[in-house]
Parts: sequence; C-alpha cells; structure tokens
Amino acid sequence: MMIALVCWVGFTGCDDKLDEMNINPYGIDPTEVNPNLLMPTILASAAQNYTNLGVNDLAGAVQHTQKNGWYGGHNNYSWESMSWNGWYDILRNNDLLYKRAVELENEFFQGVSLTMKSFVFGNITDLWGDAPYTNALMGFETSPESQFPAFDNQEVIYDGIIADLENAVALFNSSNSDLVVPANDLYFGGDVGSWKRFANSLLLRYYLRISSKKPEVAKAGIEAIYSSGEYIQNPSQDAVLDYTGGASDIWITRHIALNPDDFQRYQACQTFIDQLVGTNDPRLPVWFAPVRVQWEADESLDVAAEDFIRNDGEALGVVTYPFDDFVELYPNENFTRKYNPNLVSYNDAAYVGLPPSLMIPESYNGNPSPGQGTQNQHVSQLADIYQSAGSAGDILKSRLISAAEVSFIFAEAALKGWNVGSAEDHYYMGIQNSLITWEKEAEYEAFIAQPEVAFNNTIQQVIEQKWVASWTAAAESFADYKRTGYPMLETGPQSPQPRVALRFQYGNDEYNNNAESITGALDRLELTEYSGGFGKDSQWSKSWLYQGSSIPW
Repeated sequence: MMIALVCWVGFTGCDDKLDEMNINPYGIDPTEVNPNLLMPTILASAAQNYTNLGVNDLAGAVQHTQKNGWYGGHNNYSWESMSWNGWYDILRNNDLLYKRAVELENEFFQGVSLTMKSFVFGNITDLWGDAPYTNALMGFETSPESQFPAFDNQEVIYDGIIADLENAVALFNSSNSDLVVPANDLYFGGDVGSWKRFANSLLLRYYLRISSKKPEVAKAGIEAIYSSGEYIQNPSQDAVLDYTGGASDIWITRHIALNPDDFQRYQACQTFIDQLVGTNDPRLPVWFAPVRVQWEADESLDVAAEDFIRNDGEALGVVTYPFDDFVELYPNENFTRKYNPNLVSYNDAAYVGLPPSLMIPESYNGNPSPGQGTQNQHVSQLADIYQSAGSAGDILKSRLISAAEVSFIFAEAALKGWNVGSAEDHYYMGIQNSLITWEKEAEYEAFIAQPEVAFNNTIQQVIEQKWVASWTAAAESFADYKRTGYPMLETGPQSPQPRVALRFQYGNDEYNNNAESITGALDRLELTEYSGGFGKDSQWSKSWLYQGSSIPW
C-alpha cells in the first residue's frame, strides 16, 4: 500500500512538473508577435532562395555557368523530385505576417506581405506549374482537408499574383512606416515608396509573363504602370539583399575560404563566354577570371602538348599549381602551355567556358588535374571578387528585380506596339543600368557603338541583352527563354533530351502525402515529344503558360 501511495504521489508530482515545463517561458505567442520580428526571416530567405536558383541549377539551364563536379542538376536538368518546401516555409511565415498586419490594421505590413507572397508564388509556378495556392496555407486548424490542398491551375495562380500585387500597391498608397524598425526591412529600410516601386516592378514582370495568353490584360497593366512612373528606374532603387560576407552568404559566392571544392566547381559556360567575348562586353572580367594557364599553339612540337607550364615563356618544372597559388602567389603572372594544333585541338582563348552538358566536363580542354571540385587551369572560373567579401565592394548582392530588367520589359512591350515609349531608348537604358550595377558605366558608349550591340529593333536582341544582365538572377532568363525561345540555347551530349528542360518535377512529398491532389495537376500538363519516360511530370512537359505554342521548341 505504501509503495502504491509513493508511486501515485510521484507520478502526480511529475505530471505537474511536465505541465510547467511544456510552457516555454521564452516563446512568443503567434497571436502577439511583432511584424518587425517576422520581416527579416521572410525577406532574407526569399532573396537567398531566389539567388540560389540564379547561381545554381537555373544558371546551368540558361548556360551562364556549368559545373565540373556534382553537375547533374546544373548541367543536365536532373530535376527529379524537386522539393518546394523551402518556398512554402517562407509562405507560412509570411502568412503570419499578413494576419498580424490585419489584426494591427497596419497597411504597410499588409502590403509587404502581399508583395512577398506574390514573389514566392511567382517562383513556384514559374518552375513547377500548377501548385497549391488558394488553400495552401490554411492548415489543419481550418479543416483536416487543408492538410492536402488541391493544386490550382497555373492561370489561377498568375491571376492571384497580379491581384495581390495590385492590392499591395493600393495599400502602399495609403500607408506609412511609422511602426517599422528600419533595420528589420532588409530591402528598403522601411521606405514605403521603394516598396511601391518594387510591387509595381513585379507587376511588370508578371504582366509580361502572361502576355502571350492574356495580351490585353498585360498591355493595359504595363501601360498603366509606365504612365504612373512608379517603378524601379535606376540601380539605386533595385530590390536587393546586401551581401554581408558571413558564412550565411555562401549561397551567393561559394567562398573559396569556406568551401574551396564547391567554389572550384563553378565554371563559365562557353555559350555565355561566346556572347560576352563576341560583343567585347565590359562585364566579362567582373564575372569571370581568365584561364590561369592559356594554351599556346606551336606546330613545331613533336608531342601533342607539353607536360609543363611556362611563365612568360620560361619553362617550369610543373604542369600546374594549386589554385591558391595561382590566386595568391602569382595573381598577375602570364602562364602558358604549348600544344601542337596538328595533333590535338584545344581552346587557346584567354576566356574559355565549358560547353553545355558535356560527358566529362572535369577533363575538358586538356585539364591536367581532372576531378570533381578541382580547378581546371584551362577553363575560366568565377572572378576573384567571388572569393572574398573584402574585394567585392558594393556589387555582390542578391537582386530580386532590377532597373535593368524593368527597362528590358518596357523595350519588349514597345516592340509589341504598346504605349510605353521608345523600344530603342529602353533597350539602351537596360544596358546602361546593368553596366552601372557592375561598375562598368564608363564603357557604355564604346559598348553600344559596336554593330553587334547597336539596337536592331528585334525581340531577340532585347532578350539576349536581358539574359546577359540577368547574371545571378537566372530565374528570369529561364522564364524568358521558355516564353520567347531566346537566347537560342542548345544542349550537349549528356542531356537526357536534345532540348533545354522547361520545369521542375514535383517532389516525392507531394506524391507520398498529397497524391490525390496532384493528379489534376499532372493531367493538365502537356506531354511533348521530349517528355521521355517520365510521363507528364517531366522536365520537358509544358505547363499552361507555354501550351499551344511551338516556343521554345
């Protein structure tokens, strides 16, 4: 009896303590959270996710870069089971921001939340197609069925994005930022006018996105924003997240100091190098380093290639140096290596890229030290500014939308005959804005004077210069390619299909946990001759926006 009493007292005592311990004295009740505390996580995560696309798989898809290691997704569209969980995590935090903003009757925070909701859902539908939207953020507390939200048609999502952005602009018209902690607004420091320009500029992006399906809606929307003048007009107004140089910023630079193997995997794509070299583009040395060792043709050699390198012509006893030595010990040395062009073919230019989708990219162009994540002294890697924050100045930022992009949007709209001013003026302004961004404005006049760059009144030229200006923001060029077919990209031998892919496959989480809802989305995808063995959920299937068109193929 005594034992039982002790156990009963012991267990009730434990129960009381457990009840007390389950209350987190440091936790914040979601119904009381300050919107200022939510903003930094939402804004930083959205920018990081976007730039991660822009320097990784989509940079490979639009052929800004290729990788010489761990390159399946980057070079060859291995986008099976691509999870969107990170994007929906942002949306859940953002939904709480909106609810708190409504409870507090704060129109500024409401506008910020609607703008970020549109930005995030825009990326989701751009990349996957149909997706949970209308019921995506209701949660179990609304109804058990809300755990498994239906996939909305892509048209519904784009319409919703545009409606939310229009609502955000209206809110910014009547709001102030009196209750905003400026340091917590990582983009604009609490400036209402900047947020309004951002929202209007995103509207321009998405009006243009739907312009082939709903031309009258797009035309009216773009013309109205142009007339208002309230959009991003110069690089100082760009929507950016500043680069701080900490470990959390590895998503933008792949610092050699933090992860040298990863940094060395990123190499220029020959498609992009051809464009930049062919137009004497002043941004080339800002983005890429020359080859560390340049091939030099010599028909007198009795071997295909020398097994040593030269410094200013003097033979050295090594075939290569470690990457750190090239960068730190010999940054301005002139290294060469001779080959006999009658016996072997190498690219002996100062800037060399990897052709897309190579079978063995790590061995390309006679690399004497092939391997995943090792340097290739005969191929251009990222420029030295990407190795450390100190040398980057103010130009390394995550750019969500820029003045350059806005100018090119107006240039394309003008070529469609819409009332937005001169296509030529906007085209040149797009180039100038990009050169300002990358601190090459002094070379603007010489650059545009070249026949290859001078305005020729074509959509192709506008989109190609927009593609160049989208460096580190490749998601937009990827959308433009699918919409216009420009630039005219070709794949390589390792690609599963002879065309550039169009979308990400849905993730395994959706198949395992929301199988009933995903069925309708799969039925709405359009099979193409390149969909292959994946069925409709293929990287080469077409979502609503691109159906019924032979563009891009």
